[in-house]
Amino acid sequence: MKVSTQWNGERAYTMTNDRGKTMHLDPDGDGVSPMESVLGGLAGCMGIDIVMILKPYADKIKDLKIDTDGDRNEEVPNYFKSVAITISIDGDIPASRVWRAVNLSDQKYCSVANSLKADFNYKVILNGEEVADPKK
Repeated sequence: MKVSTQWNGERAYTMTNDRGKTMHLDPDGDGVSPMESVLGGLAGCMGIDIVMILKPYADKIKDLKIDTDGDRNEEVPNYFKSVAITISIDGDIPASRVWRAVNLSDQKYCSVANSLKADFNYKVILNGEEVADPKK
């Protein structure tokens, strides 16, 4: 995997991957901050995993949204100490299967989650209602 990051002045950068896709980083302007991009990458990585793991229920997934809220260290470096992750899914899927997908993503498949040293706190909302992890 290769990414080239070009400085655009001040604190603005443009990232370009080897497929030519770009992302604008600019915490002071119209882009996202590097740390916001990490949270977005985490959510996107987990979303891909969850949908793949729930493939037998793919036609039953009506909506999937992942919200992340990172708590950062107050001193430099301002790494994520913990991240609250809320996975909201609408569809006719057993809660146990959703939690299985979340746990497999967290513990095995999501490279972004496994690259961070933060503690992750999960909440699953299925069809508008919070459901507990049956393994806890």
